[in-house]
Amino acid sequence: MPTEHKTTAPDPRLIWVGLAILYGVWGSTYLAIAVGVQTIPPFLMAAARFGSAGLILLTWVAVRERGTIRRPTRRELRDSTIVGALLLGGGMGMVAWGEQTIPSGIAALLVAMMPVWIAVLGRVVLNERLPRLAVVGIVVGFAGVAILVGPTALGATGALHAAGVLALIISPIAWSSGSLFATHRAELPRHPLVSTGLQMVTGALVLATMSIVSGEPARFDPAAVTAASFAAFLYLTFVGSIVAFTTFGWMIRVAPLPLVATYAYVNPVVAVILGAIILGEPIEPRTVLAGAVIVAAVALIVTARGRMARPQPSPDATTPPAPSGQPVAPAPSRSASG
Repeated sequence: MPTEHKTTAPDPRLIWVGLAILYGVWGSTYLAIAVGVQTIPPFLMAAARFGSAGLILLTWVAVRERGTIRRPTRRELRDSTIVGALLLGGGMGMVAWGEQTIPSGIAALLVAMMPVWIAVLGRVVLNERLPRLAVVGIVVGFAGVAILVGPTALGATGALHAAGVLALIISPIAWSSGSLFATHRAELPRHPLVSTGLQMVTGALVLATMSIVSGEPARFDPAAVTAASFAAFLYLTFVGSIVAFTTFGWMIRVAPLPLVATYAYVNPVVAVILGAIILGEPIEPRTVLAGAVIVAAVALIVTARGRMARPQPSPDATTPPAPSGQPVAPAPSRSASG
């Protein structure tokens, strides 16, 4: 997704509307996932959601830009499949699976560790430089996770479901791996909507395979799907993926990136509040403390990465969104794909 600089100043009110969409929609997707998986198997729901959204995007691009979009190469198809498998299969699939047993607010806090994992993996795998502020953010982030899941590891009172916690720790690791691969090694279609749609479709195929292997189709009863779960599925598909994606793409072209990046630490707060209000999820002092620590860590990481960013990025530079309702890393520049 290109981060082109604006040529004309947009109405500031539209910027705030865009931010409200990113804050509210992506923050609410954890609630929607929790409602959806009540009667729809998680991998199956995610496969249908992203498959539908991806086909809609690709169809829209094909109709709008008929004859001007070239077909993806084999390398682009392969790399799109890898990115889709990591971001959607490992990232969003684990979120949906974990939210069967973990409250949506706590899930959002664990997934909010994604910027921390990107910093860690970027250093370990790519030998990227870490400023001191980022190192502090990493330490603070892991401290927050320790506070949140400590009772689970010790088997103490108030412990969370261990398998659900593990899935929600794997999710941001898989997402971070996919994002780093997309922006440093992968060769993806240059058109951002084609790249995103292709990743959605290939990721949906991976999720469908995960659904079949785990036996979900045999256990799924369409007649048992509640109206609330179906509405959550539609919301995730059209609003969480397509509307928020379009908004994000517009925002990074017309607004300062540090401002747009604030969604990374606003979304988990929104998720915790919505989970408490709508689903009655308890907000314990430990959750509040851990959430504050994790959000602070994310803010430190985002700030550190913002300071490291070039003042004049190329039009092909990219910034993948966090693993909330909006999936998928955009197409990186050719210079980044190597």
